[in-house]
Amino acid sequence: MSGHDFKSSRRPDPDPLLVGIARYARDAAIDSAVAYDTARYCLKDTLACGLQALRYPACTRLLGPVVPGATLAGGARVPGLDYELEPVQAAFNIGAMVRWLDFNDTWLAAEWGHPSDNLGAILAVADYLARRSGGGATRAPALTVRDVLTAMIKAHEIQGVLALENSFNRVGLDHVLLVRVASTAVATAMLGGSLEQVINAVSNAWLDGGALRTYRHAPNTGSRKSWAAGDATARAVRHALIALTGEMGYPSALTAPVWGFQDVLFKGKPLVAPQPFGSYVMENVLFKISYPAEFHAQTAVECALQLHPQVRDRIAGIERVVIETQEPGMRIIDKTGPLANPADRDHCIQYMSAVPLIFGRLSAADYEDVVAADPRVDALRARMQVRENATFTAEYYEREKRYIGNAMQVFFKDGTATERVQVDYPVGHRRRRAEGEPLLVAKFEASVQAHYGAVQAQRIVTRFADATALDGLRVDEMMSLLVKSD
Repeated sequence: MSGHDFKSSRRPDPDPLLVGIARYARDAAIDSAVAYDTARYCLKDTLACGLQALRYPACTRLLGPVVPGATLAGGARVPGLDYELEPVQAAFNIGAMVRWLDFNDTWLAAEWGHPSDNLGAILAVADYLARRSGGGATRAPALTVRDVLTAMIKAHEIQGVLALENSFNRVGLDHVLLVRVASTAVATAMLGGSLEQVINAVSNAWLDGGALRTYRHAPNTGSRKSWAAGDATARAVRHALIALTGEMGYPSALTAPVWGFQDVLFKGKPLVAPQPFGSYVMENVLFKISYPAEFHAQTAVECALQLHPQVRDRIAGIERVVIETQEPGMRIIDKTGPLANPADRDHCIQYMSAVPLIFGRLSAADYEDVVAADPRVDALRARMQVRENATFTAEYYEREKRYIGNAMQVFFKDGTATERVQVDYPVGHRRRRAEGEPLLVAKFEASVQAHYGAVQAQRIVTRFADATALDGLRVDEMMSLLVKSD
């Protein structure tokens, strides 16, 4: 394979999972109209999240070339900025800004994650390729937005199907491992890699192992969780480019006794793909439309907002707040004690519930020190009791439901209480698509209008409003629209 024949060098055949991922990424045809419609919304939503992140210096200081001045004329662009970068660093930039506010889409199963993180690699590679094609008799046609949507569907599917029954968090590994694997497969295919080259690249993505989840959990919670996806997509593009040089792969990267991924990092358990790769994940992905909050708490925030009118004038009189959640919510975001920074606060169900109970809102700004310093917030957190609701846990894992339920009830010192409020699934759930899509479009348009001047913003909104025209738009033309010019 690419100069290294597995048979003649007495190597094993590639692991079936490596082959399955590569065949799907390279050769599968996607024919689901629902998946393409959802991917179009996903593209808008992901761009909106990235543009909103550009308001925060903690994010923007990480963006740009890896060292000052190391730009690439004709390279890949970064939406909302004016950088031209080689595609590895462009992927880091896009991936970091997309994930910064914890506001992009989500997939919840045995493993969690945010499949639109892969757009960092996809957009960087697509723009890089589009700017080098489309002219002359010997050059390939430029990629269109439709091609980007296809790549998004495939990256979502690889990441999401691998997350269904493989729990990397249970062995302390972060979900960005799956971003790296999915982005590597799709990026190598986009770059024209052969089946062997895609397999080689994906094998190297697995050999990288996995980042520890240390940066997502107290007492070490920190901002790396906001750029970890950018790091994963950048690494993926690097693996793709290396594979195209003919660099060898590692056929039993997953299954090799003693030294393979399964034995070293997965406690000897086999990695499984419990269903064929298709378009299931994109069709069922969860959008964070209303609140930049870790997804297991989205419905808790809705409950708190419903209760806000009843409690806003009685905060000092609250005896306790009972929150019922799912087992993953208990494991990830049930936090007591001091919270060190915004990254800590947006992964604390008590904090994400206290702010809307007190203020009737939850925005990215509410994780900053100014709001956190209000003494009512920590005082209310201290009076919260978080419990697992077994039904919520069961419905969370049920294939046809994938609910993310939370319930909340507030009890007062005078013996009275609010009603118990329960929300089974948030606005971004597939079962609330009709309700959520107009809100998602509004999120996109508001993000564009807040970032660009009026003329450029209107141009962007208009081009993205026509689905057929958007699908046929060259990627480089779309990215030119998104480079800030006024």
